[in-house]
Amino acid sequence: MYLDSGKNRKYIEAPIRVLLAKPAIDGHDRGIFVLARAFRDAGMDVIYAGLLPTPDEVVETAINEDVDVIALSLLNGAHMTAFKNVMEIMKKRGVIDIAVIGGGIIPDEDKPALEKMGISGNFGPGTPLNVIINHVKKRAKEIRKLREDEY
Repeated sequence: MYLDSGKNRKYIEAPIRVLLAKPAIDGHDRGIFVLARAFRDAGMDVIYAGLLPTPDEVVETAINEDVDVIALSLLNGAHMTAFKNVMEIMKKRGVIDIAVIGGGIIPDEDKPALEKMGISGNFGPGTPLNVIINHVKKRAKEIRKLREDEY
């Protein structure tokens, strides 16, 4: 995006857009609000999907809001089903230019399967916020590069 069209034209990068979602029955939302504030304080645009969105609603919101990253979070143990459903819907709809990261209560033995699905990070409680923020920035940069190369 360019700030001005005159001779002093300066390119500025649009803020990273992140959708925060809990795509299953999980009303534990305190952590996601902490993340929302941390992402906002890091200069990102944050969209919160609200409580109990379906995987379809998560993907639809991500597309409509033109996000760079979907940050999925679950504390109820349904991550292998709910996160997988989000990824399957994205694949079915041909969405390849949105990164997906995960977090919540995720056993170490589930992390390789989530990574194989394309869900990176898979952060647990107590992960320093700067680690998560840096990961989101890295994934957003990768996605923006993919979009540039595609178009």
